[in-house]
Amino acid sequence: MNPFLSKLLVDIARKRLEHKHPNKPVRKREIVPLVRNLQVELSHAIKKYIFIIVGVFSAGFGLKGFLLPNRFIDGGATGISLLLENITSIKLEFLLVAINLPFIILASKTINLKFAVHSIIAIILLAFVVHYVDYPTVTEDKLLIAVFGGFFLGLGIGMSMRGGSVIDGTEVLAIYLSRKLSLTVGDVLLIINIVIFSFGAYILSVEVALYAILTYLSAAKTVDFVVDGVEEYVGVTIISEKHEAIRLMIIEKLQRACTIYSGKGGFGKQKESYDKDIIYTVITRLEIAKLKTEVDKIDKKAFLVMGIVKDIKGGMIKRKPLKD
Repeated sequence: MNPFLSKLLVDIARKRLEHKHPNKPVRKREIVPLVRNLQVELSHAIKKYIFIIVGVFSAGFGLKGFLLPNRFIDGGATGISLLLENITSIKLEFLLVAINLPFIILASKTINLKFAVHSIIAIILLAFVVHYVDYPTVTEDKLLIAVFGGFFLGLGIGMSMRGGSVIDGTEVLAIYLSRKLSLTVGDVLLIINIVIFSFGAYILSVEVALYAILTYLSAAKTVDFVVDGVEEYVGVTIISEKHEAIRLMIIEKLQRACTIYSGKGGFGKQKESYDKDIIYTVITRLEIAKLKTEVDKIDKKAFLVMGIVKDIKGGMIKRKPLKD
């Protein structure tokens, strides 16, 4: 790491310790683990913002290069914004912020405040890109507009999610309603988009609504691909020598429940196996970035296995929002 940056992190760590224990001298062995945590936070933050920036410019290209010039719409909050842009004199960049704002406020309670802040920054940045960046109109072929407009929009949404934010807030609403109603996240999203496409068929035309469905399917599949095929929930298995610290982190910082399995290691040339605890927890895909960051702080060599969970019932995940 850059010497200047290393010194800066050491100074920050020292000041934090001095603030936490004002009457106690700061020791080097206390600074080292805190600096390591700060390095992990910094590297993850840089990676997250790169994902968000790439996602915003990709979504902007999908909107201005394909959908907007040809009066096409999509699903979700972006679809509502495009639909209102077609029937009012309000510009798309203002609609994107206004339509998503209630969902972001909901995200601050459903997910966490940091996620909501990252999301509103991403949405405002998208609004600036839509307003100031002049993308070329790529094609006038309706099929290509629907498919590739959806692809670039979905790529932008997926990259933003990998960066720990959203630029389309309807998924936050879907997660919230799934906790209140006996519906899955996918069911709620389907109902929301059926309403949007029905209004599109009535206000614009049936043809535009049909192309909008194609755009939505293209975007949805691209989002799934970008976030490694993850659906509504993700089951995470963690194997680490520092399993107790990770267990406490999941309970205290993420406020999620976890299950501990007793396992035996089977790697290496030695014939005898050795006992170890295996942690299993379930999170939403919006929480993956947070979990990876916290696990890296504890053990960079931890082995994580993630698998798709279609839906869950009971437990803490549907009852408690993730806290910072």
